[in-house]
Amino acid sequence: MNDICFPMAKINLGLNVVRRRPDGYHDLQTVFYPVPICDAIEVHEMNDLFPSSVDCDIKVSNMRLEGDEQQNLVVKAYKLLKEEFPAIPRLHVHLWKFIPSQAGMGGGSSDGAYMLMLLNERYHLQLSREQLRGFAARLGADCPFFTMQHSAAKAWYAEGIGERLSPLTLNLSGWTIVVVKPPVAVSTREAFSLVSPMEPQENCRVITSRPVETWRDTLVNDFEKSVFALYPEIATIKQRLYDMGAAYAAMSGSGSAVFGLFRHPVSISDNNDLWGQVIIREL
Repeated sequence: MNDICFPMAKINLGLNVVRRRPDGYHDLQTVFYPVPICDAIEVHEMNDLFPSSVDCDIKVSNMRLEGDEQQNLVVKAYKLLKEEFPAIPRLHVHLWKFIPSQAGMGGGSSDGAYMLMLLNERYHLQLSREQLRGFAARLGADCPFFTMQHSAAKAWYAEGIGERLSPLTLNLSGWTIVVVKPPVAVSTREAFSLVSPMEPQENCRVITSRPVETWRDTLVNDFEKSVFALYPEIATIKQRLYDMGAAYAAMSGSGSAVFGLFRHPVSISDNNDLWGQVIIREL
């Protein structure tokens, strides 16, 4: 057996931290939008001769990830379904990483969600989309969004901790996106500790229903204020994207990636240490 899938990244079009919850999490309002920047997950069934002591062995390539590999969301997704469906065999997983890490683009969440979908399809588990969303929510707040990528809608409005999703008609097809991942990492925990929760003056769902060119002065990411104070180079990148002609630019999630939306094709020649990793795609 040899199966492969290609988890996609996301950006946040606006992100408001509305309130702190009694459970310690925060209620959010944001618009998730998929971006054709992908990892790859390839799975192979392990036979008795495979030299591994675990049921889901994983190899990560193209990017170094911190932490115990058995805590990777791909492995957690496997274990989650294995508990419900013991017949799923032992697997070796090759995870090829390209989505920037610690960037606010949901790479780990997407990997976990796509692993759920891959196992559901390959082993005929017959889980509905709603059931997959339920399993995904147990992996992480961003994960349910990625299980919706085979639906008609592209953009989704998210509330709660990110798990309550409503489809939107927003479609950015034809726009060019430039994603810049500077050589700094932003701690999500630190970002949340520095933000001041409040209700926005206007909901991002309403703002994104208007033309992109109107977003600059109204569509905000609440994490930018505190993150930019700690890492002014991220703020500089956002301004440079506007200087290049972006209709809208923002930090995604809690950072550190910054994206710009352009009506015209873009090339970046100034790929220096400030820029870090630069990825350009047509949406």
